[in-house]
Amino acid sequence: MSEHRETFDVVVIGSGPNGLSAAVAVAQAGASVLVLEANEQVGGGTRTAELTLPGFRHDVCSAVHTTGILSPFFRSLPLEDHGLRWVSPEASVAHPLDDQPAVIMWRSLEETALGLGADASSYRGLIAPFLENPQGFFEDVLGPLAVPRHPASFVRFGLNAMWPATSFASWRFQQSRAKALFAGCAGHSILPLDKMFTAALGLIFSIAGHVEPWPVASGGSQAIPRALGSLLQELGGEIRTGVHVTSSAELPAARVYLFDTSPDQLASVAEAALPSGYRRRLGRYRYGPGAFKLDWALDGPIPWRDANCLAASTVHLGGTLEEIAAGEAAVFRGKHPKRPYVLLCQQSQLDASRAPEGKHTGYAYCHVPSGSTVDMTEAIERQVERFAPGFKERILSRHTMNTHDFHRYNPNFVGGAITGGVADVFQLFTRPVARLDPYTTPNPRVYICSASTPPGGGVHGMCGFHAAKSALRRLERFEPAPLLG
Repeated sequence: MSEHRETFDVVVIGSGPNGLSAAVAVAQAGASVLVLEANEQVGGGTRTAELTLPGFRHDVCSAVHTTGILSPFFRSLPLEDHGLRWVSPEASVAHPLDDQPAVIMWRSLEETALGLGADASSYRGLIAPFLENPQGFFEDVLGPLAVPRHPASFVRFGLNAMWPATSFASWRFQQSRAKALFAGCAGHSILPLDKMFTAALGLIFSIAGHVEPWPVASGGSQAIPRALGSLLQELGGEIRTGVHVTSSAELPAARVYLFDTSPDQLASVAEAALPSGYRRRLGRYRYGPGAFKLDWALDGPIPWRDANCLAASTVHLGGTLEEIAAGEAAVFRGKHPKRPYVLLCQQSQLDASRAPEGKHTGYAYCHVPSGSTVDMTEAIERQVERFAPGFKERILSRHTMNTHDFHRYNPNFVGGAITGGVADVFQLFTRPVARLDPYTTPNPRVYICSASTPPGGGVHGMCGFHAAKSALRRLERFEPAPLLG
């Protein structure tokens, strides 16, 4: 690509769900768009592969799409016409406990509350107000900080979300069951649960489970970028795979450029087009802990002690609020807990295409310090055995990914960080740097649209959608030209 005679209105670098969403939004506005992807397949963190044995289809990174099915942008698109089918479970979450039945988050708020004993009324009162207009609520929370369109629910959310998850759960609930359920949801934040705003993700995930049970994509997570890419091409957009961009000189001429990349890649590729001060600020971006992941080919379903766990797409393994909080705090201090908080997904329980008849896939990961090379296989499998005795006897084959594997698989996962970077009070609203419009850069032709922008990690496409809206406001100001310093 040494000479570029072709021109585009928009070039998108990276084809994760955010990059493809940005491209679709641009194409819907009638602009010409090109997506460049280094991998031979589009998808970023949403790819599916036979990682263990032939016939066992594993999601390489993202697996259960809590906010995908609720994404305001995805819901506006005819993705089902392009092959995407959500498969919903009976329950979003199962949370096993040592000495009592598992806590189950059913779609029914009432049924879930009935399993929480003395905390039934408190849980019901916490969640029910958000179910009056859930789509309005998710429109406000899945975006940058702005004047909310639905202020009543947003203010209610903010007053609860600002608290540390440990303090919030201890204040709101009396007994271990509700506390553990909330801690498992809050643990998706990949932060110590005594940090401010960790209650936010606990609330979002809890509310989501009573709007739409956390689904998987039929056939694998790859179905999501495949549908987005198909729609983009129908709208006239172009996708080129196997194109590894290392500098702005390798890019075709365009009016604007959107980067579905980590901040460090933006600084490197667009170095000549960005001021040094801004690049230094990108260099101070904090990515946080990484992940260690296991995929299993199984000779049958996981033998949970409580069979209700098989009804859930996601199982949170970690026991009590106190145990989960201790494990996540240890990871942030650079330690590897002996009893890690484990997120386990059961895609083949919902989607028979994932494994040969009578067999199953298993998927689990835990959080580890950034850049860790420690093999957490034994620690994870001990946690599964703790609640599913005999699990190891079902394993036919296993595949592991440490933080280095994640980074090689997708350079956006710096140090193995799979959600785009730390979402604490200092980076929740100012990612990747503090700007009135977080998708812009000092160069008015350059934008960032990855999970390192609001609203952060998750397969929802909203970072790309909002970045595209910002870019489209300026598009006509520029003539197509190379991206030079």
